[in-house]
Amino acid sequence: MPPPLPPADERAAFQVTEQTRTYPCRQCGGQLLFEISKQLLACPSCGYEADIDVSALPVPEEREFAAAVSELRAVAAAGSPKVVTDEKEIVCQNCGGHTSFTGTLTAIRCPYCATPIQRDDVHDAPARLAIDGVLPFRVDERTGTELVEKWINSRWFAPTEFKKYNETGSFKRVYAAYFTYDSETVTDYRGQRGVTYTVTVGSGENRRTETRTDWTYVAGQVANSFDDVTVLANTGFDARRVKALEPWPTQDAKPFSPEFVAGHLSRTYDRDVEACFPEAKAEMDSAIEHTVRRDIGGDKQRINRIDTRHLTLTYKHLLLPIWLLTVIYDGKPYQVFMNGITGEIQGARPWSRVKIAALVTVVILVLVLIAVIRAATSS
Repeated sequence: MPPPLPPADERAAFQVTEQTRTYPCRQCGGQLLFEISKQLLACPSCGYEADIDVSALPVPEEREFAAAVSELRAVAAAGSPKVVTDEKEIVCQNCGGHTSFTGTLTAIRCPYCATPIQRDDVHDAPARLAIDGVLPFRVDERTGTELVEKWINSRWFAPTEFKKYNETGSFKRVYAAYFTYDSETVTDYRGQRGVTYTVTVGSGENRRTETRTDWTYVAGQVANSFDDVTVLANTGFDARRVKALEPWPTQDAKPFSPEFVAGHLSRTYDRDVEACFPEAKAEMDSAIEHTVRRDIGGDKQRINRIDTRHLTLTYKHLLLPIWLLTVIYDGKPYQVFMNGITGEIQGARPWSRVKIAALVTVVILVLVLIAVIRAATSS
């Protein structure tokens, strides 16, 4: 069992002038990274390892949505920006090289010496919501590479150049910002229940069976319980494909410690908890409609009116792990995403005109051959 490190604020090296932090190895002076396969901090230089102890940190818990929105609006009214969009240049305290944090990036690696650097001023800003928890990466680089290679090689009609992603692409791991929403809802509805039946009409050659529906007006009330409806809070990703990475095992989220991010890219949110809520609400509304239709019953349903009340509405701000492959092909970027916990992959790929043309040619030749054989056998 590796020895525990001192508390995070004691073992981190803070650069006050740069408002950043690093994690120097106390054994050799190298830099500690979060080792995915071992789920601890490790030094790639000397092999030193140390556990990440989060026992003293608060367990991720739900926060009141309305209170957070009120606080954000008040801070915004006072003149504080709601999002971080500025570029911040910092000096690496390990090698002296200059690098930049752009947009909502909060953790990077120095491009000159690979030192993990974390930006503190973003999370300390008054207009930012605190991180409540993190799902540490489980899919390490070796496994991730094997999975993405298998996915790419199964895209038969992808151009050969695209399949050389390890030469033309960028495969990185990033902690993306998410908001999750919980709610207990009660919905009153009015609608109609349709019961189908068949009748025989006409006579003789015109005799036929018709399906008809009897409609009955109904009203009722249903309840729904929502737990951790997840919404990506970052822009710049293919939101539809990232959504398809779900489900996330959010119940396994750990208390946030910046040590889990050491050596990995990380982003704070571009859209705050209020801006993300309409997406969660749409998902909830779809589930509520399904519940209403089930409650109406019958063979068909018509919904005339729905009135939903959120008895409770809470949220959490989590960092979730995503492997991101970006390949530039024919001047266009193609993104492939991998769930850093489950290994689920969703992505875009180009189509090879040459391979498709070859397939069409083969199909045409086969059809011509079949036609020739049939003509020969019939003569």
